[in-house]
Amino acid sequence: MSSAKAAAALSARHWGVLLVLCGAIFLEGIDVAMLNVALPSIRADLGLSTGSLQWVMSAYVLGYGGFMLVGGRAADLFGRRRMFVLWLSVFLLFSGLGGFATEGWTLIAARFVTGVAAAFMAPAGLSLITTGFEEGPRRNKALLLYSGTAAGGFSIGLVVGGLLTSAGWRWVFFAPVVLSALILAAALALVPRTPRPDRAGRSADLAGGLTITAAVVLLVLGVERAAHTSLVRTLGTLGAGLVLLAVFIAMERRSASPLVRLGIFRSGALVRAHLIGLLFAAGFFGFQFLVVLYLQELRDWSTVETSFAMIVIGADAILSPVLTPKLVNRFGNARVIFGGLLLASLSYALFLPVGADWTYLAMLPSLLTLGIAFSLAYGPLTIVATEGVREEEQGLAGGLLYTAFQFGAAIGLSAATAVNASATASSSPAALLDGYRTALWVPLAAALLATLIGALGLRGRPAVAVAAAGVPADRTADELPASR
Repeated sequence: MSSAKAAAALSARHWGVLLVLCGAIFLEGIDVAMLNVALPSIRADLGLSTGSLQWVMSAYVLGYGGFMLVGGRAADLFGRRRMFVLWLSVFLLFSGLGGFATEGWTLIAARFVTGVAAAFMAPAGLSLITTGFEEGPRRNKALLLYSGTAAGGFSIGLVVGGLLTSAGWRWVFFAPVVLSALILAAALALVPRTPRPDRAGRSADLAGGLTITAAVVLLVLGVERAAHTSLVRTLGTLGAGLVLLAVFIAMERRSASPLVRLGIFRSGALVRAHLIGLLFAAGFFGFQFLVVLYLQELRDWSTVETSFAMIVIGADAILSPVLTPKLVNRFGNARVIFGGLLLASLSYALFLPVGADWTYLAMLPSLLTLGIAFSLAYGPLTIVATEGVREEEQGLAGGLLYTAFQFGAAIGLSAATAVNASATASSSPAALLDGYRTALWVPLAAALLATLIGALGLRGRPAVAVAAAGVPADRTADELPASR
């Protein structure tokens, strides 16, 4: 075995922990994807209006995005395993309750709590990896496996959701209960207990937590509802969110034990990772949304046909653990991320001239290229966003990254929806196609901007030279102290 392979080798205990955590992130991805597919059936059965149906998705987004920073910090302060197990249990319970809903408001409430549970569970799971696997090849391997599983869950969820919905939409909520129970049992058995975190001199910063949660909820709500409400309400909601964000920053500057230590943003690599993550998620989710509309509204493809057509994007579930680690070891995170962003831009550009009668083979290059792009960008972004961060702030690092992803997804979906609606003059096939073509510039613009930011990370010494000097790849020596 080579020295590189030996350094990345995982013990049986590591594999057990990684199996549990990958199962949890797979659960989150499959849960969201299955619900996306089931929405039309839910509306028909419960008699929901379009606005109420939108809230079934928005409630989860608000809970997930709004509480992510608090969830990440809670993992640091109260114990990562404890938070992971507790909120996985809550996720299990409220996912099941959603399946018993007979009215729209009960389903919306269940989805909100499920989103909150995911907001605490996801950063706790990520921080269990970043603190349980030493920084370097072993942690990189674990994070790339983890990110590939997350993407695979979403892709597989599209297909499984279509199949379950054909049997009844309630199975979309009951199936995650079974998977959650299995993961919970495995977590209790395989994830080792750790001593209670030393909170001496560190408080929970309740005021900061409430302020940032309200700020993020308002910002996500403003973006999420932008295409469905008036401009005045949108600007008012976003303005209120920005005011609360400014208040939060002022509070954190004066706090002896801040929820978010602002010094963490002195790392250029970490800030770039968050900005790129936001834009990458905006393009990725906006593009998928438009492709689904094109296939189902214009081409009249069934839910199952659409799901199988999109599953090729899930190629990243295979490439992330197999190809990406080799590329990261050879070229460094920044260069691999940049390559992924270039491929994402190419993918969206290839779909711009979409026609009313495109065959699946005509769409395949774009969809497959996007899967490869995701495998190159997502995992390395996770590595950069958590690399060099103090162990007691790893939960916070995960919360910041997932907040960026979630906020980006909301921006991408809202922008794509708004542009599509404004560019569609009527319900005729030609008008629908014009709307899709115009809206497809949204994900392309997001990917190009992310690529530009990613190019800034290519400056400095080559990754191999940096690593040889004892500094993690893509982190120059002057950046490291600022992130600690």
